[in-house]
Amino acid sequence: MPIGKVKWYDADKGFGFVSNPGDEDVFVGKQVLPEGVDELVPGQRIEFDFAAGRRGPQALRVKILDTPRRRPAQRRKPEELGSLVQDLMTVLETQVQPGLAAGRYPDRQTGRQVAEILRAVAKELDS
Repeated sequence: MPIGKVKWYDADKGFGFVSNPGDEDVFVGKQVLPEGVDELVPGQRIEFDFAAGRRGPQALRVKILDTPRRRPAQRRKPEELGSLVQDLMTVLETQVQPGLAAGRYPDRQTGRQVAEILRAVAKELDS
């Protein structure tokens, strides 16, 4: 069975193409993916059997060799992240810190807003 790399795969359309060493690219349809696999990722290595179809070689069976490498989530531009951090600091200084200094926790709505902003900033910094 040849080993090739996924050139591209569109999960919405349910098909893509894999490189076939020394021959033309092979069509891969959703129906030949292993159970539990919904999509292939470009650059992912797979092993496959194929046969000639009306429009060219078509995969009959596929075996995944590499764990798919997900593209990182779209990162914000540094200016956007800077604005998000500035907003966080403003909310902390004006709505959270005065209450804490007076011995009170922030109300539930403010606490949730701050936690959501903190998670977004942490996710961006961690990616």
